[in-house]
Amino acid sequence: MSVINILSPHVADMIAAGEVVERPASVVKELIENAIDAGARSITAEIRGGGMSLVRVTDDGCGMSPEDAGVAFQRHATSKLHGERDLESISTLGFRGEALAAIASVSRIELLTRARGSENGTRVTLAAGEIEEMGPAGCPEGTVLSVRDLFHNTPARLKFMKSDKAEGSACAAMALRCALGHPEISVRMIRDGQEVFFTPGDGKMKSAVYSLLGRDNAMNMLDCSGENGGVRISGCVTAPHAGRGNRAMQFFFINGRSFKSSAIQAALEQAYKNTLLAGRFPGCVLYIDLPFARVDVNVHPAKTEVKFTEEKTVFDAVYYAVLSALDVERGTAEICLGPAETKRSSVPSVQQKAVSEPRPDFYKNMSAEQFRARQNAPQGAKSAAAHAAEPGPPLRSEPAQGENYRMSLRQGGETVYSRAPASAPRSEPTRAQSAEFRAPLPAPEDAARSAFASQSLTAANRMEPPSQTLVPAMAFSAPSPEPDAPLVPDFRVIGEAMNTYIIVEWNDSLLLIDKHAAHERMIFDALRQKTGEVMSQSLIMPVTFSPGAGDVEMIQENLPLLRSAGFEIEPYGRESVIIRAVPADTDGDERALLEELCEKLRRGLGLDERRDAVLHTVACKAAIKAGWRTDEAERRVIAEKVLSGEVRYCPHGRPVCVKLTHRELDKQFKRIN
Repeated sequence: MSVINILSPHVADMIAAGEVVERPASVVKELIENAIDAGARSITAEIRGGGMSLVRVTDDGCGMSPEDAGVAFQRHATSKLHGERDLESISTLGFRGEALAAIASVSRIELLTRARGSENGTRVTLAAGEIEEMGPAGCPEGTVLSVRDLFHNTPARLKFMKSDKAEGSACAAMALRCALGHPEISVRMIRDGQEVFFTPGDGKMKSAVYSLLGRDNAMNMLDCSGENGGVRISGCVTAPHAGRGNRAMQFFFINGRSFKSSAIQAALEQAYKNTLLAGRFPGCVLYIDLPFARVDVNVHPAKTEVKFTEEKTVFDAVYYAVLSALDVERGTAEICLGPAETKRSSVPSVQQKAVSEPRPDFYKNMSAEQFRARQNAPQGAKSAAAHAAEPGPPLRSEPAQGENYRMSLRQGGETVYSRAPASAPRSEPTRAQSAEFRAPLPAPEDAARSAFASQSLTAANRMEPPSQTLVPAMAFSAPSPEPDAPLVPDFRVIGEAMNTYIIVEWNDSLLLIDKHAAHERMIFDALRQKTGEVMSQSLIMPVTFSPGAGDVEMIQENLPLLRSAGFEIEPYGRESVIIRAVPADTDGDERALLEELCEKLRRGLGLDERRDAVLHTVACKAAIKAGWRTDEAERRVIAEKVLSGEVRYCPHGRPVCVKLTHRELDKQFKRIN
């Protein structure tokens, strides 16, 4: 007696249905995609009971003839493929010919369809995949397909379904994803008799985003576009300040098809590196267009996974398109003082507003190689390209051997060095003594700059808060004038509040700048652009640090990285190390500094991520602290960096500036309603 049985077609269809139809949301996806392939301009999806009782999709597409309606529910029946060569370049959303057969095998279906130009339509009813009735019927052009009692004959699948509310939400989310991928099609979603969303179908991406994701999300989106190697990117990404707590608002479409890809997701998030707050994720609606032959969608029955012939090209296209959108974006948060906010202490609501005229779009029609070269160029070169102005030469690009120098930042982001007292211990000088202001040396071709460059400004002595530890901080140098192409708009530094926030008057607004966050970003950018090792300062008395055997081994593995960041560390026994030098201008307890670095290195990051984590810590320790007093020249340098757009977020992703408009002040003083 044979033990191998050949399954009946019905049982085979039910097994196949488990791959294609996982839940009601799968039915919504397959039916809407069929409507899109049919050339519909308007689609209505309706569900009841979470999609288990009813899923109905109505479209105005091409419809079907009676002959096609009779065979549409057979397995591998499709109008989208005609031969094996068609598999090499799939241009439609559906192509397998399995969806309708799988859905019909586990539900009761009613089909009403009428081909364009036909006088009569066709009505077909099916139960468990078998046709019960078929005949002519009156109906408009297009197709209405109703799926009832899903999984009524497969109790094994039925018991794994979630609540009606959860399944209904999944159906709505799937319909939203389909609608977002095709802004040119009007899609309406109805759930238990109530409209969930409606898109106008005007072909505008922003209209679809506004209708589907809401006003607040749409206003926090930045336009994104680019091209690399025949791969075109369009869409929008969220501004860094509007990061999300999860990845639920990341939508990727390739040739109109929604898909998931860890590589493309990584490209998106890599572009937000050092811009987004830790634990936050960017949102996006990105459309990727490339030749059909360069992507394989025949990977999984659900058709949500794809393979690229040139994944690196697609990765670069997404990465540089998103990076250019973030680089062009120069905004600050606006403080909106409403009646409710003035009566209680709470965080004000913020809204993205531009603080200066937008810069030219330097990245349009720029290849990935050109973009990469620009990103790797020194910050001063970027500033020159952005503002059509060449920065002056630095005081000194590298310190002389055996001499003590202080690292300084000059307008344009260049790193220069000025002589520091050799005999003074690192914890003795006050900030007033350490903050030298040195003008850049004259450029040979610019005689007008020579007079300005010959001046030397010295900060006036000022009283420090009694409780403050007097530690030298990174000095500033006066900006070089660029009369032909000003780097920043006109502004006036009024002062600072609470020894923390710089107050700037610009146009018709007041700007509040977090000086620590802005200075931290300036230092971090300077450290990242430096090709050699970071300047270090030797400790008068070496410090012994005992983090434990595991951390000592980790420190030894990362010694080259720590040395390049300005640390000089030696092993001392099995569970201790000796700290002989730390990065210049860092303050605080050396043990605490290294302990913080160990905490970051334990996360198992890659080399680039570990280097950035180390530089984050170094920049934070070297930056001006909240509570420290700064003089006018220091405040102005920070304000210029912020208003020029070079500094927008601290390395941890926090905004460095907020804006209070004249209108908001007038409203508070009842000058206007």
